[in-house]
Amino acid sequence: MKRYLAETLLFIKRMLGARKGRPAALVILLLLSLINLCSEWPRDVWRPAFVDAFEKLIPDSFGAPRELLFDHYQRRFPRIPTSEPVTIVEIDDKTLAATGQWPWPRNRLAALVDAIAAMQPVAIGLDIYMPEPDQTSPDKVADNLPPAEAELAARLRKLPSHEAMLAKSLAAVPTILGAAAYDHAAFATSTDMRSVPVLVHGTDPLDKVQRFDHVLASLPELQAAAQGQAMLNVALEQGTVRRVPMVMALGDKLVPSLSIEMLRVATGSPVLDVYADAYGVQSVGVADVRVPTQPDGDFWLHFASIRTTQNRYVSARDVLQGHVSPERIHNKLVLIGLTGSGLTDMRTTVLNELVPGIEIQAQIIESIFEGRYLRRPAWLKWAECAFTLTFGLLMIWYVPRADSHLARFMRTVPKASAVVGVGLNLLILWSCMVLFRAFGLLVDAASIFIILSAVMGSFFSTALADGDARHKTAPAPTASDDHGRIGRTPESPV
Repeated sequence: MKRYLAETLLFIKRMLGARKGRPAALVILLLLSLINLCSEWPRDVWRPAFVDAFEKLIPDSFGAPRELLFDHYQRRFPRIPTSEPVTIVEIDDKTLAATGQWPWPRNRLAALVDAIAAMQPVAIGLDIYMPEPDQTSPDKVADNLPPAEAELAARLRKLPSHEAMLAKSLAAVPTILGAAAYDHAAFATSTDMRSVPVLVHGTDPLDKVQRFDHVLASLPELQAAAQGQAMLNVALEQGTVRRVPMVMALGDKLVPSLSIEMLRVATGSPVLDVYADAYGVQSVGVADVRVPTQPDGDFWLHFASIRTTQNRYVSARDVLQGHVSPERIHNKLVLIGLTGSGLTDMRTTVLNELVPGIEIQAQIIESIFEGRYLRRPAWLKWAECAFTLTFGLLMIWYVPRADSHLARFMRTVPKASAVVGVGLNLLILWSCMVLFRAFGLLVDAASIFIILSAVMGSFFSTALADGDARHKTAPAPTASDDHGRIGRTPESPV
């Protein structure tokens, strides 16, 4: 076993040292570039079978560093809001303390919608779904009365149900109801819901977007009253929200997300436009607005810190009590959501902030309103690969040359290889951050750093192997006398 290990190490040293290490460096460059490409295979080319094999063999090899780097871009340059198109009416702790626990009777929610509508918002979106009848509705209460209260039960059944009251409120103002998509059947889920027609420009992207078979939506009576229905789903990666689907599939039809449906209703557009080609969704639009997406319909969100968006929150209690200035609601896109303790669905953003789910919807609308988009188009992956291969090949050709300026510099200056490596990678990172800040481009500097560092490291390993070999093969030193004569030791006779 020891002999086999020694022979293996000797073979590796010979391979590293062959032709000054260039073949080994070339193999490392090509192999890592292929693994990187397979970890994010562009959708604009045919996907060969070996890509899936690579992903299974080395899962998430470059994906995690890539996502962490993109998170760093946003933490370094978070979006600074320049407008306030959205107001969030939050059902918070003080609202629950004043009006009662959640879920509310639907007539109370209708009163909140009426109070908001009185201040003339552009549209109201409810980050709430109501798939079951209200058990406090007069007809439901009548069903639970004893036979002795037949007269009271009859009077109760003559009153409008709470669903009817809420439906009337929803129909009086542009409203959108939220829903949650499921990939499996659950209690109160269905296989369809009312939704706006989607007009596809180009190739049908049904097989490219996220697809679900079940949905948890509000009662049909409420759906019929609202002007729109939309999905509330967000994409989670290791517990962090980075992207949000702008459009997804429910069965065999495309359905919108809450944010884009809010804009459709606000602009009075009759349909949602989806622009797609053979590789997937390119953008989603309403009226004259087109939102660029990833091929699967996801929108890469540029987050603003929650500290800069606190002014958009208004307590539902203050709205019900008439203590809110109309300017906070008038001509705004209003979102109604839960933020009370134990009620809200808290999400972690790339800024390491824990925010209510309704905040994410507001930030999407705000980003679209300001035209601030993050992009990672398919061509960018090819550009990264071309740069990495070109720069890597230049390194393989230039670094081993003994007569090059770089070689003389590295022989002369202590720790020169570390200085060159750090300086090069800092330059690449700085360039990518400039592209992020100026154009919203998500350039994968992490993969470039890993691959080029590995190539440079192979030459360092070659140098170590050569040095070790020279040390082992050098002749043993012999002593000399003060006159430089070789072969005499101090103890030798004259």
